[in-house]
Formats: sequence, C-alpha cells, structure tokens
Amino acid sequence: MRRREFINVLGGAVIAWPLAARAQQPAMPVIGFLSARSPADAEHLLAAFRKGLGKSGFIEGQNVTIESRWAVGQYDRLSAMAQELVRRPVAVLVATGGEPAALEAKAATSTIPIIFTIGGDPVSEGLAASFRRPGGNSTGITFLTTHLEPKRLSLLHQLVPHAATIGSLLNPSFPGFASQLREVQDAARLIDLQITILRATTDDEIEAAFETIARQRIAALSVAAAPFFDTRRDKLVALAARYAVPAMYQFREFVEAGGLVSYGTNVADGYRLAGIYTGQVLKGANPADLPIIEATKFEFVINMKTAKTLGLDVPLGLSAAADELIE
Repeated sequence: MRRREFINVLGGAVIAWPLAARAQQPAMPVIGFLSARSPADAEHLLAAFRKGLGKSGFIEGQNVTIESRWAVGQYDRLSAMAQELVRRPVAVLVATGGEPAALEAKAATSTIPIIFTIGGDPVSEGLAASFRRPGGNSTGITFLTTHLEPKRLSLLHQLVPHAATIGSLLNPSFPGFASQLREVQDAARLIDLQITILRATTDDEIEAAFETIARQRIAALSVAAAPFFDTRRDKLVALAARYAVPAMYQFREFVEAGGLVSYGTNVADGYRLAGIYTGQVLKGANPADLPIIEATKFEFVINMKTAKTLGLDVPLGLSAAADELIE
C-alpha cells in the first residue's frame, strides 16, 4: 500500500469512529410537559420545574429534552395533546396546571410514568390508590387549593365586612366545580352571608360576570381556583380594577399583578418538587412507590396599594396575619 493511500484509509477510520460511537449512544430522554395553563402565565413555574429537575442532574438541552404542550385554559384540547405526547413517545409525562391535564394524561397511558400537579384530592379523582402508596403509573403534588374556597370567602368577608353580598366566580368546565360550588354555598351559610354564584368558561363570560357584579352592586368577588382563570390573570385583575371590585384569588401571582388579596399555596415550590420527582423517575424510581406530596406552606398576601385605591381600610388583624404586604 502506498503511503498516501495508507494515510487516506487511516484518516477515514479516524473520522468514521466518532460517528459510529455517537450512533451507539442512547438518545436523550424526552419529558412530555402537558399543561392546562399557558406559557405566558406559567413561565416562572416551568423555571421552578427545571430547577427541581436539576437536583437529579438533568439539564434541558444537555441530557434531557422537554416537549411542552399548553392548552391555555381550553381543557378540551388536552386529550389530543396528551395522546400526541404519548405517541412521541416520552419517558415521563408531567401533567400540570390542575386536574384537567392530570386526568387526560391518566386516560392516555397506563404505562408511561406520570407526575402531576393538581389542586384537589388525587384519590377521589382516581389518579392514585392512596397518598402514601399511589400505585399505578402516576404520583405527584397536590396544592389542596380547590378546597380552600371557604377560607378565601371568610378572609374576603373580613376584609370587606359591610358587604351585603359577595360574588363567587367559578369555572363549570373545571372537574372540581361541583365540590367548589357546594363548599362555597355551605361556607356562606355558616357566616350568614348572601352569595351570588357567577360562572365563566370563556372570555366573554368573564366580562359578563363583571357586568353582573356592577349591575347587581355586588360588593366583592372571590375567584375560585381553576387553570382557566390562571391563564386570564391579567384580564381578571384589570376588570376588578375597572369595576372597583375587591377581589380574592388563589395565588400570589394575582396580587403581584395588582389584584387585592390571595390565599393559597406556594405553587412555584410545588413545581420544583414535581421536577425533583421527574428526575427520580428518569433515574429509575417507580411512581407507584413515590408518596403524593401535600402542600404545607400557605400564603396570605395583600396588595396594600390596591386596597388604598379601592378605599379599603385593611383591619389590623388581617394585615398582621398576612405573610406579605405589597406596598
């Protein structure tokens, strides 16, 4: 063999070896991220999820891929999105933004591991056999926020004590609607409060609800927990300001956007925990053996600037009980 031919053969072998080696390396695992919310209102939550994922050494773009699907509050889109991710296929399906995404993920696969974030009881919703031993292919985090409507109503009544009637805005398409409605009505009876139930599943119905509030002179509004309302955060806060209605929300993000008051759990921390669980599953953990995590940190936040604009004097007891006062 001539010297030049030998060099060419050797060079070809050197070039070909890395290509063959790379072909043998396993592809990066893909996480399917299914959410009932929108990327705009949940950007900080996705960042918290990535932070939790990093605890297990998984960094998006380096050794894991995240494939996202966002329903933007339109629950009827979730079924097709979940099935699309299952066909992808994904190594783990992360269902966030409440029960609608978790239930559609559960319906789409009985084999792919599911990590969910919801606001209610995963056992009663059929997502798990028990909190301690979920069984099946799904586990996750519950914020318990859908069961806090009575507490929110009570706090709002204390903030607006002279209100003869308070409105409660609920989303009938949300799986927890029936229990929320029952709990709100029971809570109103306990404190001898007149309550008006308002329903909204579209943007037009949200605007119609506020028109009803103005027409009937409803003194305050409690916005129930629902992913649809989370995706309309800015709209709800703006309408409350336009109609000068004191309003209570489930998450602090509403108050940071200019809303009056919120009572709920730290949702970003829940997404961080979901990221940690996802990393553990990618490393081989079985969802059936990972206990469902219940939120334990509750936040009561008041926007004092908004209260002043509305002409409200926040009772000293409430301001002292608040975890944060936004000035």
